[in-house]
Formats: sequence, C-alpha cells, structure tokens
Amino acid sequence: MSNKRIFFALWPDDRQREQLRNTISPVAKSIEGNAVYRASWHVTLVFVGDFPEERVPSLLADSAEIAVEPFRLRFDRAEFWPRQKIAVLGIQIVPPELQNLAASLNDLVRAHGVDSQDTVFRPHVTIVRRARNFETQRLAQPLMTQWSSFELIESEPNPGGARYRPLKQ
Repeated sequence: MSNKRIFFALWPDDRQREQLRNTISPVAKSIEGNAVYRASWHVTLVFVGDFPEERVPSLLADSAEIAVEPFRLRFDRAEFWPRQKIAVLGIQIVPPELQNLAASLNDLVRAHGVDSQDTVFRPHVTIVRRARNFETQRLAQPLMTQWSSFELIESEPNPGGARYRPLKQ
C-alpha cells in the first residue's frame, strides 16, 4: 500500500500566476535565499500529509461536493517567518468565505481519518525558502486576486525540492 503526500490549495491559473509574478518577482529579488519557482506558487488550505493512494479518489469525490463562495484575497505584504525560514506574500484580512472553505476542508479530512492540525490559518504564498531575516515589507501596490475553486495537490519529492502537481478526478 503506497501513500501520496497531498494537500488542498488555491492553485493559480495562468492569469493569476502572471499577476503573482508581477508582484513577487521584484520582492523576491530583494530577499536573500532560494526563490520558489512560479509553477509551485499556491495558497495551502489544508495539509493532509501522507494519505493512502487507493483512498485518494474517494477524497477527491467528497471534496467536489464542497461549494466555494467566490472571494478575493488582497496580498499586501512580504513577511519573514523565522521558524520555517521562509519569505511569504501575505494578507492582513482573511475573507469569511476563505475561512469557511478551510473549515469545510478540515472537516472533510477529519471524516477521512486524518488528524487536522489546530494551527492558526495564515493564507500566504511562499516566495523564498531558506530566507534571511528581514522586516515585513508593505507592498507599494497590493495585489487583489479572485478565487472560486481549489485543488488537491500532490507533493512529489525532487532533488531540487518538492514538485507540486494537481490531482484530477
């Protein structure tokens, strides 16, 4: 029995990735560390972890039943998270629609036998790994993105770091 390392995330489409690139690239250049490749940019909603491969279709099917109320995220800052040694593109206000989506997904993974983590939900996009400490930077022009869906993502180990791949039903 093999496992997949998976998580639920907001997965940007091409237009959103372009918007993120225009905001992230200049910020990431000013931060010491390893910039995250743009194909890996996402907002984690719920980390599932190692999950039995044969049960993934059931998790996908059940997640398709979760309705997403469209919402906007206003990315307005670059922050350093010392414990993880990462730089992130962050938001100040979490929309209630996003809170509800994350709560629904947490309930779903618990129903599938996964202990969800009781941590504060801090939506963000990781932009630099192994980052050097810096003061929070407010973005001169905040980025507003709109969301109406989520994906189940597989994290595949790679020599240069994890590679993320959306799983489809």
